[in-house]
Amino acid sequence: MTTLQVDELKQRIARFPRKDLIYLPTPFRKLENLSRDLGPPEIYIKRDDLTGLAFGGNKSRKLEFIIADALNKGADVIITWASLQSNWCMQTAAAARRFGLKPILVLFKTSDLPLEYDGNLLLDHILGADIRIREAEKGKVVSEEYAREILKEVVNEVKEWGHTPYVVAVGGSMPGYSMEKPLGAISYVAAFAEILEQAAAEDIDITHVIHATGSGATQAGLTVGAKALKENVKVIGISVSDEKEAFAQTVSIISGETEKALGLNLGIKREDLIVLDEYIREGYGVVNREVAEAIRLLFIREGIVLDPVYTGKAMAALVDLAKKGFFKKDDKIVFFHTGGTPALFSYRQKLVELLK
Repeated sequence: MTTLQVDELKQRIARFPRKDLIYLPTPFRKLENLSRDLGPPEIYIKRDDLTGLAFGGNKSRKLEFIIADALNKGADVIITWASLQSNWCMQTAAAARRFGLKPILVLFKTSDLPLEYDGNLLLDHILGADIRIREAEKGKVVSEEYAREILKEVVNEVKEWGHTPYVVAVGGSMPGYSMEKPLGAISYVAAFAEILEQAAAEDIDITHVIHATGSGATQAGLTVGAKALKENVKVIGISVSDEKEAFAQTVSIISGETEKALGLNLGIKREDLIVLDEYIREGYGVVNREVAEAIRLLFIREGIVLDPVYTGKAMAALVDLAKKGFFKKDDKIVFFHTGGTPALFSYRQKLVELLK
């Protein structure tokens, strides 16, 4: 495999239509205090919580491509699903409203959080999204089979109204439904190119990218970007829900579809897909002491707020790995902040209890 130049990869990505939704590039800087606390190695952060749509997050990058696809297909309603406090669903609703699409959100109650208009659910309501709440198994991500049956009912309803629906999988990740290409992952191939340019401008030789991984597109995109541009960078996904073998399979499928869409032949292997599942602990969306303390640590030391479901878990993992000597002294680690902070407030009672 021949390593591509950044400009060449950008040209391939530019073939896919996108709508201007966010502020790019997002900030990249060293976490000076955290690097002193945990280092060596040096720790940096990529602030994709500051994308600018609603409260920001990695979903905004994906939605630039997905909204363009929906509009090009003549849709006037966008339908998606996830958990009750989903940042993906809120971001989708915000992007849809921006471009005149009606958002319908199927939200599954996967935790013991009270059904209150707080966090992302409050923002969904303010956006005027059509919210459909369903029960689900606690601590687990909803299976696609269960979601598919409910989505079929919603799609039929929308068509009876005389509207054109665009259905997109949770997280904008897996091709299927109305989205034929892995648009979410393509946006994160572009994100890897962006961070590589920022690091090069400061003469920083990145060795690791660590992030929370949930639906697979962000990790797939970053992995494809790394393999295409800087093969020695290790992309580490901290799973928030699924065991690593099952999740690696999902990332592998999306990575393969992304390579195909971009006309690449990178030969990504199973060993290129690094997923750590030991930090799932009590389950998806369940906050424990390590997560609460990681949220507090970054807020106190760097003034940066994390969320309790994704980035808090990823930071708890980074802290633990650093303390265990997982990284080498000269490593340069980038923590990808993927957003989701509005969900923090719906977990307020549990966080107060854990941080007393």
